[in-house]
Amino acid sequence: MLRFLFPLFICFNAALAQSPKSETNPKYPHDVRVTADIAFLPLGRTEKADLYFPKTLEEGKIYPVVVMIHGGGWTSGSKHAARELNVCGNLARAGYIAMSIDYVLSDKGQVVWPQNMHDCQTAVRWLRKNAAELQVDADNIGVIGGSAGGHLAAMVTLLTQEDQLDAKSPYAEWSCRVKCGVDLYGPNDLTDYRDLNMLGKTRAEAPELYRQASPVSYARKNSPPMMILHGTADTTVPMRQSERLAEALKKAGATAELIVIPDAPHTFHLQPKQRDLRPVVIGFFDQHLKAMKSPR
Repeated sequence: MLRFLFPLFICFNAALAQSPKSETNPKYPHDVRVTADIAFLPLGRTEKADLYFPKTLEEGKIYPVVVMIHGGGWTSGSKHAARELNVCGNLARAGYIAMSIDYVLSDKGQVVWPQNMHDCQTAVRWLRKNAAELQVDADNIGVIGGSAGGHLAAMVTLLTQEDQLDAKSPYAEWSCRVKCGVDLYGPNDLTDYRDLNMLGKTRAEAPELYRQASPVSYARKNSPPMMILHGTADTTVPMRQSERLAEALKKAGATAELIVIPDAPHTFHLQPKQRDLRPVVIGFFDQHLKAMKSPR
């Protein structure tokens, strides 16, 4: 099916592209298939997504998918930065479809919460909406993110409909729930982090807002499984941010694992010099998402 789909996406992207090409020249991996700059947000939004597919897709199979959320302090970053290329390339090689997304940024100090998280939820809904065409297993969607993307990935993983923080549109008829999540060194308790422009107020002015935007606030017994990774040499996001989320999830009775990487700094991908993390991260996704099915 995908051999017919890629020309379609080329036309689809050309018609819907609303922003100039990036000045950077992303070095997409050559041993997987990538469709770049797909519009998944409403008309008028310039943020796009890249889709990574295994080099060969088996006819009649549907594949688990992982959404990749970039970091950058909620103010910068890109769907095709080095970490995102590494993670998505490795996922596609391991038999996944990966979707690396851009989202609204607080690059000029503007308030973007909760729209930045809503953009991530919309990516999940878009995948379900287009599951048949993409050979996506809509029942097996995971999420991964690094730093600020780790925070957003944890929020997408842990929120439920009852929290009333879901995006109201678009694609509201499709669920934005995921089956599991991986948080790479993300801030998880914003009440003990720093004041953030994306929230529009200081912690002293709006402690409840910071609590609402903290993944630790949503640890429940029935929370989806989470893997959390953090390096001991991280001077940007304190280790306690990951420890608190892991502790909160375990205390609630949820499935959570904290993996500490000795001597790893802030910002690493699945192949840092300290340790090859592909077996543990891809193994985690395999455990929770690899339920291959035939299309309905």
